[in-house]
Amino acid sequence: MNSMRISVTHSTVDRYDYPVHLEPHTFRLRPRTNSAQLLLTFEIQILPAPAAGTAECWIRMAISLCTRGDAPTRELSVLSRFSVEMLRENPFDFVLTGESLNLPLWYLEPLCAALAPYQNDVHVAEAVKQYAKSVAAIAQWNTLSFLAVLNTQVFQTRRQVIWPDGPPWSSDLSLSLLEGSCRDLAVLFCDFCRVMGIAARLVSEYERASAGWQDSYMHAWVEVCLPGAGWRGYNPSRGLAVSRAHVAVAAGFDHDLACPVAGLYRGGSRSQMEASLRMHVDPDRSIS
Repeated sequence: MNSMRISVTHSTVDRYDYPVHLEPHTFRLRPRTNSAQLLLTFEIQILPAPAAGTAECWIRMAISLCTRGDAPTRELSVLSRFSVEMLRENPFDFVLTGESLNLPLWYLEPLCAALAPYQNDVHVAEAVKQYAKSVAAIAQWNTLSFLAVLNTQVFQTRRQVIWPDGPPWSSDLSLSLLEGSCRDLAVLFCDFCRVMGIAARLVSEYERASAGWQDSYMHAWVEVCLPGAGWRGYNPSRGLAVSRAHVAVAAGFDHDLACPVAGLYRGGSRSQMEASLRMHVDPDRSIS
């Protein structure tokens, strides 16, 4: 089969007006390895260096950080590099059968209990629920048709804007304003899916389309769990099903659990972040 290699260098620098004390931080910057992508190399450099006893966490997706001796600092710098082999050419290399073909979607135990947080729609506004049901009716309550129609509609009817930082909007706000960032549209898509019983989670990732751009950012999209197929990706900001164009890094049922960098600091100072993202895409190659 054909594969594609993507290499990324990602730098973020947080600068503070006055020296601050860093509280524990979590960095979700290590791409995962699964049937869709194979992580080949990964390294991360953090300054100030993590305190003794945390270095062994560097091999994991999340890293806890405290500066040595809790010394104050005016800058937090993180540089990560990786290369990954993208393997999935066809995003629809699966077959749904039986009751999985129709909405609302049901999962058998014990999977149902495990997926409960990803199906939770108690927070979803009534307007969002009604919109999801209208899309399901257009798709004749077919699971895959619903996902395809929904992906297209969100892409075609919502103007995409860029918010470099801050939490995502609620789904009802994105629905009413007819616009949103990639994070906002991912939250909206997730809530639409959850109304129909489809387990959905937010994903932070690197997008192949960013290769060569001067102003590049990490991207956000959605994965849904389909019986017999596992987690499958949809990118409502582009109207695409996810295959080899997206390098998945972290996923969670809410934004906080998929956020690439999270942490606190102590001190009466403002912070400003500068980010740099460089991506290189190798030509397709044949692998056995």
